[in-house]
Amino acid sequence: MLYQEKLIEEPFSKFQVMKFLEKELDRAGLASVDIQRTPLVTRITLEVTNPARIIGKKGRLINELTETIKREFKIENPQISVVEVRNPFLEPRMVAKKAAKYIEMGKKVRAVLHFMLREIIRSGALGAEIVASGKIGAKGAKAKTLRVGAGHIPKSGEPSRLVKVAHLHANTQSGVIGVLVRLTPPGTVFPDKKTDKVVLPKVIETAQDVERRPETGGFDHRRRRA
Repeated sequence: MLYQEKLIEEPFSKFQVMKFLEKELDRAGLASVDIQRTPLVTRITLEVTNPARIIGKKGRLINELTETIKREFKIENPQISVVEVRNPFLEPRMVAKKAAKYIEMGKKVRAVLHFMLREIIRSGALGAEIVASGKIGAKGAKAKTLRVGAGHIPKSGEPSRLVKVAHLHANTQSGVIGVLVRLTPPGTVFPDKKTDKVVLPKVIETAQDVERRPETGGFDHRRRRA
């Protein structure tokens, strides 16, 4: 294999494995996938909220997953390790998934973004940004973008590599709404900037708890304007 072909094939192979794992392990609360190749093994680290769902009794499920990856993607000696996620609000994929779920349930998009941002910052993140884009509002509404953010989120240069990012979609009756989440994890050190305590705007700090059930019982599934 030519060197140039190998440079293209390896990232594409990683992408295929990551998409496969995201689909297979969605119910286990998959937060992130990290794949590191060495001359001897391919280390795959899975961060999930429910490790037991992946490991299975006596490791049966994780062994089956390892064999599937070896067979379907021609990866020799894959080694999978599972790490439990302690705080889902510090994992952008989990935040995006929660936000998408509430939007699909008919919650106001702006209220969902405010609530998610508040919980991210309360969990210790040094900065966060959430962007929803698409047909937000009643059926037939024009596409638009809503953005909320707080703290330090570098978007260019080497410091941007320290930011965790995820992008998912919410399927609503009016159309697809993309949800982009960027967050700076606690303890991140930037060589060119001193990180201060994040102060949230009052509208974010007092955001409605969208996870709370209404007094009438159950969630409100009615369509509402953003």
